[in-house]
Amino acid sequence: MNIVTIEGQLRTETGKKAARQLRSQDLVPGVIYGGASEITFAASAKAFKPLVYTGDFQLAQVNIDGKSYTCILKDLQFNKVSDALTHVDLLELVDDKKVIADLPLKFVGTSVGVKEGGKLVLKMKSVKVKTLPKFLKQAIEVDITNLKLNENLRVENIVEPNFEILNSPRIPIASVVMTRQLKQEEAAAKK
Repeated sequence: MNIVTIEGQLRTETGKKAARQLRSQDLVPGVIYGGASEITFAASAKAFKPLVYTGDFQLAQVNIDGKSYTCILKDLQFNKVSDALTHVDLLELVDDKKVIADLPLKFVGTSVGVKEGGKLVLKMKSVKVKTLPKFLKQAIEVDITNLKLNENLRVENIVEPNFEILNSPRIPIASVVMTRQLKQEEAAAKK
């Protein structure tokens, strides 16, 4: 799994005034929670770019005053006008404590329905899972090889033994639909 290293500094002051002052120095205030205690810190906006501006699920290794914290991204706040990152919430990973994370779905294989002329429609890009930190991974692979024309693959079809999937089991994640050309060919065959 990809790990992004962030060098941060401990924040002594909190509140709007202190946060504004940090942002004026091109620093982003943040908080790490979920561990033994809550840690407020600040790091450069550039340090967060590989963690924030990606579709991949990644871990963050935050180094603050000689201590290292392994975290996942929990929440982000952006400036409404400039779209600049203004605050980051990170969840510290504790070995024996389950975490809730959004893991991306990676679809593998070529669908039988696509080979017959259908079109694959992806309806979900990620699922919310609850698991221990040691089981976290970059993406959940979903095999779509047996997906036939006009069929759906649902959340309940995802087979992952170490994950408790929190999305509703009946929600479709992918389907193969008939293309306009295939419908016209079928209509012409019926005449």
